[in-house]
Amino acid sequence: MVSKSDQLLIVVSILEGRHFPKRPKHMLVVEAKFDGEQLATDPVNHTDQPEFATELAWEIDRKALHQHRLQRTPIKLQCFALDPVSSAKETIGYIVLDLRTAQETKQAPKWYQLLSNKYTKFKSEIQISIALETDTKAPVDSFKAKGAPPRDGKVPAGLSGLDPRDIVAVLNEEGGYHQIGPAEYCTDSFVMSVTIAFATQLEQLIPCTMKLPERQPEFFFYYSLLGNDVTNEPFNDLINPNFEPERASVRIRSNVEVLRVYLALQSKLQIHLCCGDQSLGSTEVPLTGLLKKGSTEINHHPVTVEGAFTLDPPNRAKQKLAPIPVELAPTVGVSVALQREGMDSQSLIELKTQNEHETEHSKKRVLTPIKEKTLTEPKSPSMSPVPPHNQSPPTKDDATESEVESLQYDKDTRQNPKASSSVPASLAPPVPTSNVSQTASGQKIAVPATSHHFCFSIDLRSIHTLEIGFPINCILRYSYPFFGSAAPIMTNPPVEVRKNMEVFLPQSYCAFDFATLPHQLQDTFLRIPLLVELWHKDKMSKDLLLGIARIQLSNILSSEKTRFLGSNGEQCWRQTYSESVPVIAAQGSNNRIVDLSYTMTLEDYGLVKMREIFVSDSSQNVPAVQEKSASLPPAPCPSEIQIEPRETLEYKAALELEMWKEMQEDIFENQLKQKELAHMQALAEEWKKRDRERESLVKKKVAEYTVLEGKLQKTLIDLEKREQQLASAESELRREKKELQSERERNTQELQDSKRRAKEDCIHQVELERLKIKQLEEDKHRLQQQLTDAENKYKILEKEFQQFKDQQSNKPEIRLQSEINLLTLEKVELERKLESATKSKLHYKQQWGRALKELARLKQREQESQMARLKKQQEELEQMRLRYLAAEEKDAVKTERQELLDIRNELNRLRQQEQKQGQDAREIASGKMDSPHSNALEEGLDDYLTRLIEERDTLMRTGVYNHEDRIISELDRQIREILAKNNASN
Repeated sequence: MVSKSDQLLIVVSILEGRHFPKRPKHMLVVEAKFDGEQLATDPVNHTDQPEFATELAWEIDRKALHQHRLQRTPIKLQCFALDPVSSAKETIGYIVLDLRTAQETKQAPKWYQLLSNKYTKFKSEIQISIALETDTKAPVDSFKAKGAPPRDGKVPAGLSGLDPRDIVAVLNEEGGYHQIGPAEYCTDSFVMSVTIAFATQLEQLIPCTMKLPERQPEFFFYYSLLGNDVTNEPFNDLINPNFEPERASVRIRSNVEVLRVYLALQSKLQIHLCCGDQSLGSTEVPLTGLLKKGSTEINHHPVTVEGAFTLDPPNRAKQKLAPIPVELAPTVGVSVALQREGMDSQSLIELKTQNEHETEHSKKRVLTPIKEKTLTEPKSPSMSPVPPHNQSPPTKDDATESEVESLQYDKDTRQNPKASSSVPASLAPPVPTSNVSQTASGQKIAVPATSHHFCFSIDLRSIHTLEIGFPINCILRYSYPFFGSAAPIMTNPPVEVRKNMEVFLPQSYCAFDFATLPHQLQDTFLRIPLLVELWHKDKMSKDLLLGIARIQLSNILSSEKTRFLGSNGEQCWRQTYSESVPVIAAQGSNNRIVDLSYTMTLEDYGLVKMREIFVSDSSQNVPAVQEKSASLPPAPCPSEIQIEPRETLEYKAALELEMWKEMQEDIFENQLKQKELAHMQALAEEWKKRDRERESLVKKKVAEYTVLEGKLQKTLIDLEKREQQLASAESELRREKKELQSERERNTQELQDSKRRAKEDCIHQVELERLKIKQLEEDKHRLQQQLTDAENKYKILEKEFQQFKDQQSNKPEIRLQSEINLLTLEKVELERKLESATKSKLHYKQQWGRALKELARLKQREQESQMARLKKQQEELEQMRLRYLAAEEKDAVKTERQELLDIRNELNRLRQQEQKQGQDAREIASGKMDSPHSNALEEGLDDYLTRLIEERDTLMRTGVYNHEDRIISELDRQIREILAKNNASN
């Protein structure tokens, strides 16, 4: 039992669409299909933005939802364009939704593009959201999603090691059975049987243009059962198929699960109606219903698939023929049974027919035994009759019940005329229960213990509200074989009905006593209505069928039940229903002719005890033999009393002889009358048979003429539609041409706008790059200016040093040495600043180069993206731009090289000046200085060495320079030279 919280709704909200073309004469509809259940939205106008605003929902429980998600069951949405005039549906495209995306939390809707879109120039999209909602109140009209079936070709979890290709039927000739699946799985024995019980309306399969063999043709049914070709006994009459029901059975060794997989793979049994080597029609009997998933029904009783299946001609789809009406459709009654071996072999088809049709009135049928075929070898079925206790009438589906029983009744009447009623068939009322044992000869009637005793009565009360303009002299006629009699029941005598009058019908009440199962009664009443024929009787012409009234017997099942006591004090139930139904014209238009008022009553007397009624073979119509006198008084002595002539023995013997003669004459006359009645009954049955044949042929011709008339009417409608289409084609063409012209202008304008925007973007990018280059040039000029100022300052200091050297001879040596040291320190400081400026210049130049390279890469990427969208002019513009950038970069590279050369020359010049100053200082220290001056010079070299080491470490910590850079190498060289000088001085 699924709890209420486990019930969910899969809700698909179809909101709106966009990018659809406008089609004023069409509607849009979306159909959603999930697990075989299909829902659809209401049709909306075919505009560029259709508004659907529809929610579609399926019921499902959490377990089934989980299984569907594991199976990845999709939800497919198909969009159709609907023409309201011709009702033609045109596929536009489809969308596939993943069920796994559905969540119980509300999600925002998404736009889904139509796949396989017919409108190739439009990217049509539909806004859809999918969600799961708790089903707190199950709606009445909602669909319930089925449990997801296992995938085709997969086996159940218990047989995971089994390949579906191994599940085939293999004949074991020694054991006389078919093995399905590997031997290790074949642990159980089954019997599978197919019974073809009856057929109706087979003449509908023979078209008028088909030629049958000149000799009497033979028809038979053919099918293949586990590789065995099976045919039934041939028959010659298609209108009244006269063949005995036959059962073909095979023994199977397999397993329930393996057999279920095999039946899923071989899901249908195809049955053909053949004439020689030609198939006149075929039908398919589904086999998947025999073993349902999770069902253990086969362990308790046989499982069957049975019913009346419609035969379709092989070329109906190719010839596009109109469908045959349901009441004229050719059908074949088939029962497929599967059971475990050793179980009661009586098929359900026999049990059904016994429960349904062996009523008190079934004495009119001669039961035909079912022939059985046991198939153990392919292509060679053996025949063996079933014992007499298995005799059963042919089964039939409720939809064709009356036709089958009528045919069976006609057949039995021809074979055993004495079994029919002694009154004419056209006037024979139903026989009451008490007469069952007095009409059949040597017949055994069995009524199942589960059947109920029913009494159904109907009173056709009156006819009123005549719609036609002339009076009618009418009788009513009907037949319902389910009640036990196929003979028609008529009101008599005819009554005259005029306009604006109500006429009550004579002898219109009839009651039927029968026994059947309640569910079979309900099923029959639901499926088969009671057809009441209205006939006009005229002395001068043939009887004319005016119309037919359809009485739905199932209405009485829904009426109120009332309780009453039966004759034996048992509790019984009664239901009564009254109504007026129209009588519809039999031919031509479906116009109402007259109204029929009726009352019907159904009485249920409860269960019927299991009983068997044997009917005596003795004739019940022969009068009893006259009894002789028990004793006669002794004859008096002639001498005593005179004997009267009438009292003599001779007179009594003569009187007895005359009475015996009269009795024999009466017996002979009764026998003659019975023979006459039998002959008249045979003639009446033959006449009815021919009348039915003529009626069937007329119905067939009328159906063919109706189909031809429909085709002609359809052709005329198509011609009118074609004229309208041709008339509107030119206007539609002009409209489409105008739309295409406007679309072309719009596309051209969009292309120009995109071209202009791309060009503006390029110009803007070029301006940005120019501004960056200008900024870098300004930075370069600023750095050059700083370098120039440093050089000027250096020149001034050098000039001052020269002046100092000139004035040195006039000053003391200690003062001169201190000034020299001071100038040396200032020189070192200036050199450090110069070196820092040089390094900053190199750093900015490297960043400038990297920026130029990054700019070139960005420009190249932008050019590649623009080249895909622009035409030849844009490509030429990009090429000119690339050439311009290349020339500009080339000039920049040349400028940088020149600057590097200038810096190198300046460094060489400074190095030479430094060497010259160092040499002068050594000369001064060696020639003119004493020991204190030399100590001061050594202290200046130590400070200079410390400063160089700090500068080198500072540059290395920045992470921009390494030991291979020129600046670091120069600093290392100077440090080594100073260290060498210190070592030499020491």
